[in-house]
Amino acid sequence: MDRDLTSLATRLRALPPSCGPVRLVAVDGHAGSGKSTFAGLLADALGGAPVLHTDDLATHEELFAWGDRFREQVLEPLSRGEHARYGVYDWGRREFTERRELAPAPVVVVEGVGTGRRTLRPHLARLLWMELTPEQSWERGQLRDGPALATFWDGWIPAERRHFAADPSRPHADLLVRQGQTGYEIRVGPSGGP
Repeated sequence: MDRDLTSLATRLRALPPSCGPVRLVAVDGHAGSGKSTFAGLLADALGGAPVLHTDDLATHEELFAWGDRFREQVLEPLSRGEHARYGVYDWGRREFTERRELAPAPVVVVEGVGTGRRTLRPHLARLLWMELTPEQSWERGQLRDGPALATFWDGWIPAERRHFAADPSRPHADLLVRQGQTGYEIRVGPSGGP
């Protein structure tokens, strides 16, 4: 386990709850920046913390307009100490096809582009930003997804630019995460959080 991840997990567990009994931790960054991988490793370092992927809440028509679903299906129940139950969008079938349950664990990791949005920030214990340029991130994402999703990326990139122009996350990040050759470097972010 990466020492920085172990140290970060210890610090996150020590924070006061931010959403009812939960310490909600967001991992934000550009598409392809490594959010899902990092969130999984962080969840492991936290002893198996649940991870919610906002790709499950977004849709083709609402790439970034998942805020109301997140509030109603996730934030409100967690803030009451109840299990969240949310619909999962099937990107192939283009519809919500299942429901998942999320326990009000001591730490819940939420990952996805836009998880540091202004409406979510008041409920976060920490906002982490994956420190990789948009161009590098998008190149990685396109290589990951292959030619079958080229048309999706043609629409995604301008939509992501518009989202972050209107509601930037990075300036509010408590911590910046940069992937290195042998692990992750975690630094204090622009908001100056510990």
